[in-house]
Amino acid sequence: MKILILMGSPRKQGNTAALLGPFREELERLGAETETIWLYDREILPCVACRTCQRDWTVFGCARRDDVQGIFDRVLGSDLIVLASPIYSWYCTPPMKALLDRLVYGMNKYYGEKRGPSLWAGKAVALLLTCGYRPEQGCDLFEEGMRRYCRHSQLRYIGSHAERHLGYDVPFLDADKESRTRAFARQLRETMRA
Repeated sequence: MKILILMGSPRKQGNTAALLGPFREELERLGAETETIWLYDREILPCVACRTCQRDWTVFGCARRDDVQGIFDRVLGSDLIVLASPIYSWYCTPPMKALLDRLVYGMNKYYGEKRGPSLWAGKAVALLLTCGYRPEQGCDLFEEGMRRYCRHSQLRYIGSHAERHLGYDVPFLDADKESRTRAFARQLRETMRA
């Protein structure tokens, strides 16, 4: 199983990165192949709704020239896409939002003169999140947004795991958070096998 992790954090030593460590370790221990793309290291221009991508239903077809074509190829080659992000103002970080906007157009050929296919229909999507509020109040809007995004794109939303940061004077990752994160990785692996 190939798992593509789209990492939306700007901090390579931050809370989301700390959570990602045991998550990836557990998936790899279970035999999955993982790849992480750090979105802040990539050039991801915002969508301008030009609809150039709608002309050819067999390719991504975006007119913007940046790193998104390479990400598109990796998305198509994966079995599971994991969106890993800290939550800023109740939603994902800017490069992840820009990528999601570009993918919803380029992957879904719904916006031209005729409705076409979803190039990524059936792919599985999961969320790995960190936030400052309790997850049910900090991550809920992004999770609901992604549930709708997945329904619209014919993707399979298979779950979310979020951990709360209690403050800058408190270490983020502890044994309980690590254990819950590893359990989520195992749950995803089982869901993908079913």
